[in-house]
Amino acid sequence: MAASSKPAQLFGIREDEQNQVKQQHSTVPSSSSNPPAAAPPKKKRNQPGTPNPDAEVIALSPKTLMATNRFICEVCNKGFQREQNLQLHRRGHNLPWKLKQKTTKEVRRKVYLCPEPGCVHHDPARALGDLTGIKKHYSRKHGEKKWKCEKCSKRYAVQSDWKAHSKTCGTREYRCDCGTLFSRALID
Repeated sequence: MAASSKPAQLFGIREDEQNQVKQQHSTVPSSSSNPPAAAPPKKKRNQPGTPNPDAEVIALSPKTLMATNRFICEVCNKGFQREQNLQLHRRGHNLPWKLKQKTTKEVRRKVYLCPEPGCVHHDPARALGDLTGIKKHYSRKHGEKKWKCEKCSKRYAVQSDWKAHSKTCGTREYRCDCGTLFSRALID
């Protein structure tokens, strides 16, 4: 087989152009006073049920977990969902109050255990990472199903699940937020 006299091409670039590109990329800046700044590594989120091993594990009773007003005013017994709201309310009673300030130090993450002993999320190694998530989990898996679909009688423990179901129940079509219309095939 005879060797080709034509210059070798890689991805449509002639050999002399390839050498130029290689030289440009291999040159190191002569001034070492401005080295390129390395970006800090991005924190990766843990998968659900695989919490950070350094996180503080919090176990709440079912009553405390599902309480709508966890923070109670000691003067008038009014309840609040957030401590910050209670502190603002305390001003009206002329009681000492203090709002939490944002701290510059890293806050220790919290993970929440499911109060149900037989549940997989009762194990600290499978705890869930936020209070809303554990509340919804507990309601869905172990709670009373308070909301019922009027069309199909299916029951839901989380109101947002019931609302989402109600939007599409009884229709053969589903319109996505992007505008695409999907049709469901009925199985006989």
